[in-house]
Amino acid sequence: MTTSETTSQSDSTSSGVTWWQRNARRLGLWARIVGLFAAIGLVVGWILFSPVAVSTHTVARGQVLAEVLGTGTLEARVSAVVGPKIPGLIVKIAVDQGDHVKAGDTLIALEDTDVRQQVAVAEADVAAAAASVERLQADRGRAEAVLLQARLTHERQVQAAASNASSQQELDKAAEALAVAEAELGRSGAAITEGQRRFTAVERSLDYQRARLHDTTIEAPFDALVVRRDRDAGDVVTAGSSVLQLVSLNEMWISAWVDETELARLAEQQQARVVFRSEPDIEYEGVVARVGREADRETREIVVDVRVERLPAKWAVGQRAEVYIRVDRREDVVIVPASLVLVRDGRLGVMVAENGTTRWREISIGLRGREVVEVASGLAPGDVVVSPAPPTAEPLRDGRRITPE
Repeated sequence: MTTSETTSQSDSTSSGVTWWQRNARRLGLWARIVGLFAAIGLVVGWILFSPVAVSTHTVARGQVLAEVLGTGTLEARVSAVVGPKIPGLIVKIAVDQGDHVKAGDTLIALEDTDVRQQVAVAEADVAAAAASVERLQADRGRAEAVLLQARLTHERQVQAAASNASSQQELDKAAEALAVAEAELGRSGAAITEGQRRFTAVERSLDYQRARLHDTTIEAPFDALVVRRDRDAGDVVTAGSSVLQLVSLNEMWISAWVDETELARLAEQQQARVVFRSEPDIEYEGVVARVGREADRETREIVVDVRVERLPAKWAVGQRAEVYIRVDRREDVVIVPASLVLVRDGRLGVMVAENGTTRWREISIGLRGREVVEVASGLAPGDVVVSPAPPTAEPLRDGRRITPE
């Protein structure tokens, strides 16, 4: 081999090694990019074409109940705030919160010493007035007797004067005595009238004092439950102040606020479900007792009173509850769970299973219930509606392969 050939081969080898070394880093970067895109393609392909687990629901016929929701509080139709009619010192409160009472039971007693003394004074005044009337009536009897005697004397004097058996002076005296007797009888009659009026006045005063004495004892106005106690023995109270609050258990209801847009669908005697927040898993039957006729000008809601047929074992006046008033019912119609109805581009529809894939199907809705809705068109009994099975939250799309859970 010649010297020139050796030199040429050496230059070629040196040039080749230099090129690979110079491009090795770039080639490695491209290899990683290609590998990344390949991995992304595999993931996307797996997502797009691998079956997704779904929950299925077979469409059937059934019943739809349309309900109007209202939120309110438990109230008693008849309640009373019990307190004294007169100011005084409380010496006894016979009941406490949670006690049941009967109409006429003693609830509160006020200190009554002063009032009893006033009653005793009034009774003495009545007795004195009655004795005075009796004395005046006796005086009237005496005046009547004197008048009768004066009339007889006057008649005799008139007869005697006619036969000249009596003088004019004696006749004048008899006439004067008759006039005095008549005046005395009139005076006694006026005195009796005055005495009777005084007797009536003191009788009324006695009645007033007895009423005040009665007011020192406060009784239950009706059969009730004591739901609140605001005072204790030893407190000084004013007239009309609250000591106890009572509620009648004869009729309890939920005073619920309902949006005014539902007014046209509401009526008395409609059936309802009542769910207390203290027992969210239990429903109590109720019925609409009355529908309000005045809307709140701020919230635009009306009050609907729903009578509760049965109360929980533990309840409290004012506790919160939801009422679901049944305003319409459809029987033997195509139904689907309301949770499966979707909105796409402003249209209602569901995802149905067709040949192992999902398909969007537009539907029209009839009566809406709390859990199910009536399907007026778009579905038939036997169709299978699907939704992503938990924990998948991704919405389904057309053509996606599925596998029932």
